[in-house]
Amino acid sequence: MIDVTGENVRFGPGGANSRLGPEARRDTWDRLGGEHFDVVVIGGGVVGAGAALDAVTRGLRVAMVEARDFAAGTSSRSSKLFHGGLRYLEQFEFGLVREALHERELMLTRLAPHLVKPVSFLYPLTHRLWERPYTAAGLLMYDTMGGSRSVPGQKHFTRSGALRLFPAMRHDALVGGVRYFDAMSDDARHTMTVARTAAHYGAVVRTSSQVVGFLREADRISGVRVRDVESGEEQQVTCDVVVNCTGVWTDEMQRLAGTRGRFRVRASKGVHVVVPRDRIAAETGLILRTEKSVLFVIPWRNHWIIGTTDTDWNLDLAHPAATRKDIDYVLDHVNTVLMTPLTHDDIEGVYAGLRPLLAGESEESSKLSREHAVARPAPGMVAIAGGKYTTYRVMAADAIDAAAQDLRGRTAPSITDRVPLLGADGYHALVNQADRLADLHGLHPHRVRHLLDRYGSMVHEVLAPAADRPELLEPIPGAADYLKVEVVYGVTHEGALHLSDLLTRRTRISIEYPHRGLDAARPVARLMAETLGWDEETVAREVEIYAERVEAERDSQTKPDDQAADQIRSAAPEARPLVAEPVS
Repeated sequence: MIDVTGENVRFGPGGANSRLGPEARRDTWDRLGGEHFDVVVIGGGVVGAGAALDAVTRGLRVAMVEARDFAAGTSSRSSKLFHGGLRYLEQFEFGLVREALHERELMLTRLAPHLVKPVSFLYPLTHRLWERPYTAAGLLMYDTMGGSRSVPGQKHFTRSGALRLFPAMRHDALVGGVRYFDAMSDDARHTMTVARTAAHYGAVVRTSSQVVGFLREADRISGVRVRDVESGEEQQVTCDVVVNCTGVWTDEMQRLAGTRGRFRVRASKGVHVVVPRDRIAAETGLILRTEKSVLFVIPWRNHWIIGTTDTDWNLDLAHPAATRKDIDYVLDHVNTVLMTPLTHDDIEGVYAGLRPLLAGESEESSKLSREHAVARPAPGMVAIAGGKYTTYRVMAADAIDAAAQDLRGRTAPSITDRVPLLGADGYHALVNQADRLADLHGLHPHRVRHLLDRYGSMVHEVLAPAADRPELLEPIPGAADYLKVEVVYGVTHEGALHLSDLLTRRTRISIEYPHRGLDAARPVARLMAETLGWDEETVAREVEIYAERVEAERDSQTKPDDQAADQIRSAAPEARPLVAEPVS
């Protein structure tokens, strides 16, 4: 890498920069303490990762720190949709819908076609005469507001036609239907790829690195104090501006900085359940109106994701717990239209996430605005909150635009609408070559396509270790959808430090199998140990911590209310026990 500054700062794209393994972790710790940054981003969710990518591609010196793991909070627990949000049309939030649809189009066509895919939904009509033209008009706006369109437009069906698309639906649950298209993605994998892309362009990206204090020069913020929660080491990181992208922790981070927030964030809990694909006979997803919002039935590989709830949450921000009431709400609503009702025994996985909503006048969280807000609570500090996953790139650009006030010299405009994520370039060509790739690596073409949709053109890099160790091409015991080599890659390139990182975010084993990852825990931990240097005691501890987490989640999901569920879930041990929660 050419030193363009005389300070040994690594600027510009470089394949080695995007490797977030143990060696890079040691290097980034030294860089945090040894360099001065233009921007320090706090938070490794999709907005934080997006802000780091936006800033570094403007030519700024950037560091991003995350207390736990990439997408450890909200950004791994969403509905996994890139969508405009049909219900926002009815709330007259036309600007938000237009912006989100434009972002959806960018993801599908240019920025992340390997990670973001079209998905269809059936909108069942339940009223004759007026509902079809009303829905058609709304969907016409939805189809055209985002500009160019890479997904099909709406298509109308009679009752019999809709039932052919969704045979599992009760005949008396609709009088007709309309199919429309949106897009979906593995949110955790997408967020991690955004962060790796930022590292690829020279950003210092580091997880398990918690901000525990702020540095000041007179009345301005001049940096942060960071603790490595794996080792307990601390050091000071200096910068021109700090960008607070901590989502539901925004208010807490403002208090730590000693600044008065310009807005308040409320956490709204959303719960999803995962059931096997064969439990619902359908060729499309489904969207249902509820008394509060909407309910989605989303096709997810060999599963359906069904959700979500929308209730206030005022307890543990790191580990929101699903209750029996939450799960019953989801099942009760979807069962109103299914010929064969779903039961608790059908559920393979459950996850709960928190939406960071801007507090408004209404007490109903589902009515709070999904617009985002940017504020400068003190010189040298910018905070951003609100918004939705789909518009993360716009949020990130707005945050860095606001940060420019504290930067020396002119700040270049955002260009992330023209910066494909890692794995996007060459993806389409590799899809056409899937059969040849399968022959080359001795894999089934279906397996290669699955890998391409997770890693894109990085697939050769993923499979490289198997050249010397062909056993890495075997499926993970207990989780046959994934290969052992993916575990190795998750550690060497994707920054996984703990068993839960691999089972819940680098893969989605924790929600895709009835055993919630327990059957795969020890084999995965042993594979991780090879790179991370774990001894048998550490392997056993990682497996035990993960097992206790699963037990706590299952137990909490039998409790009747949030308080009881939170008490059970928050008592489970942390994979990163040195994380301070809350920061004091």
